[in-house]
Amino acid sequence: MSKGYVNGRLAAWLASASVAAMVLGQPALAEIADYSEVTPERLAQPEDANWLQTRRTYDGQGHSPLTQITKENVGQLTEVFSHATGPYNTLAEFSALPARGAHQAPTIINDGVMFMTVYDGQVIALDAVTGEEYWRFNRELPQGLVPVHPTNRGVALWGDKLYVTTLDAHLIALDAKTGEQVWDQTLENWENGYYSTLAPLVADGVVMAGTSGGEFGIRGFVQGFDAETGESLWKTYTIPAPGEPGSESWPGETWKTGGGPIWITGNYDVEEKLAYWGVGNAAPWIGALRPGDNLYTTSTIGIDPASGEIRTHFQYHWNDSWDWDEVVPPTLIDLPGENGETEKLAVRFARNGWIYKLDREGGELKFIEGKPYVYQNVFKSLDPVTGRPEYNEEAVAKLGERVEFCPSAWGGRDWPAESYDPATHTVFISVNENHCGAMEAAEVEYEPGVLYLGSGLEMTPTEAARDHIGALQAWDVRTMEKKWQVNFKSPNWGPVLSTAGGLVFVGGTTDSMFRAFDAETGDELWSVTLDGGIIAPPVSYEVDGRQYISVTTGWGVDGDRFQGFINAAFGDEGDVPQGGTIHVFALPQT
Repeated sequence: MSKGYVNGRLAAWLASASVAAMVLGQPALAEIADYSEVTPERLAQPEDANWLQTRRTYDGQGHSPLTQITKENVGQLTEVFSHATGPYNTLAEFSALPARGAHQAPTIINDGVMFMTVYDGQVIALDAVTGEEYWRFNRELPQGLVPVHPTNRGVALWGDKLYVTTLDAHLIALDAKTGEQVWDQTLENWENGYYSTLAPLVADGVVMAGTSGGEFGIRGFVQGFDAETGESLWKTYTIPAPGEPGSESWPGETWKTGGGPIWITGNYDVEEKLAYWGVGNAAPWIGALRPGDNLYTTSTIGIDPASGEIRTHFQYHWNDSWDWDEVVPPTLIDLPGENGETEKLAVRFARNGWIYKLDREGGELKFIEGKPYVYQNVFKSLDPVTGRPEYNEEAVAKLGERVEFCPSAWGGRDWPAESYDPATHTVFISVNENHCGAMEAAEVEYEPGVLYLGSGLEMTPTEAARDHIGALQAWDVRTMEKKWQVNFKSPNWGPVLSTAGGLVFVGGTTDSMFRAFDAETGDELWSVTLDGGIIAPPVSYEVDGRQYISVTTGWGVDGDRFQGFINAAFGDEGDVPQGGTIHVFALPQT
């Protein structure tokens, strides 16, 4: 992003009537009156009208029970307001980034109040009906910070407070009514490669957060804080130290720089009081440089919020050599059986290209079955009891040898979230296929704050990618069979929203379109072209009996990088418009 672009956006934004008096750093425009405090009970069973967490509910299902917008009337959706997220932080380093900043946060809705984060560290509070801005919080980032992934994935609510992480690895609590800072805790030193982009998770009065930075040889962790005081309660590392369970899977002192970042919000099993977090790649990228299973990288771990204890784990692939971060937590599903019993499931579409159905009964993850959902040539098979993969050695990176594998490091899916409709037992997910990658391993020495990779990174679209790369898939979790697939010529980086109106909403394509599909058939029912690409999750909410659909444009980061490889391979040119606007839609009022 150039300074000229930033200044142009600033001028346009200041011209907006709703925010003309606002300047970054000023106090709140208006305190939110009659703010509804967010209780443990509301988070455990949110009202249908609200969207209180990143995936609406603790189980991560990303599904709205609202029914006013249906397959029959969705074609009548019209925009009721839009709100620019700028002006942006003008930190000089943002103009030199290898990829543009991206809006990857959902709007969070609490009884007519909307909260949204901006990729550069801002938080905005709006009226969810009119788009009028209540307040804006801006954190000044330190000079010298050059974020590898300039983004933020949202806020968490608890009581009368709001929690957000920052690109310089802090966790901050704000007064939700005014936007004033209540407390500020340092997660880690950003100069050593730590940064944070996830939305925190709050459960039983504990605010949990983790950090990105696997590419810098960090030692990943989840940390819990007292929601009221900000006091640190525990810090649980994803890379065990000698003598801790799993430490035998790390040779020598490789555990000190083993990676294992936590950069997507976890899901929470209220009954078992267990928070499920996805753990990312090991460091360096190439497994030959750190022989062993390398726990708990590329795994799901179950953490007790009260103590920080890791009570269970499941590793999707051992000794990762493909940068397949498995940071998205499994969707928690209670599946009714034919005889009145309930299956307690954790279902996950892994970045490695396979679907996993796991049993979570009693707070312990156990493998049930798995199958590929896109083409993958690394696994020969999964062990039918443990789910441990057997590898095709020709697709495993080796020192001094270029090795190809499919899919590429961006996987069959990246971080964008799926959605689950409990009425039809269907998972809807955005995927990318017809792309492969390559790595060539080399020895690398660790230096704090410097990339610690051991290889370059290639992404090569196959010839089939000329027809399509991205897709939207629907899967029946009872049978593990695909119900339908809609293909897109471009990649698909769109988090998914499903609704009880029988609809699936998704953006994610390079044409900047936002679409609605028939959840049963996959037929496209409605679409609109917006001001930029969409990689933020859509949400649905209701105020005064009217249902709304909200989505934010803001293309950048890995969507940009992925498209850059495609452009280079096919000789294409042109950028996807970045955008940077909250768009809200509803049916016409009668």
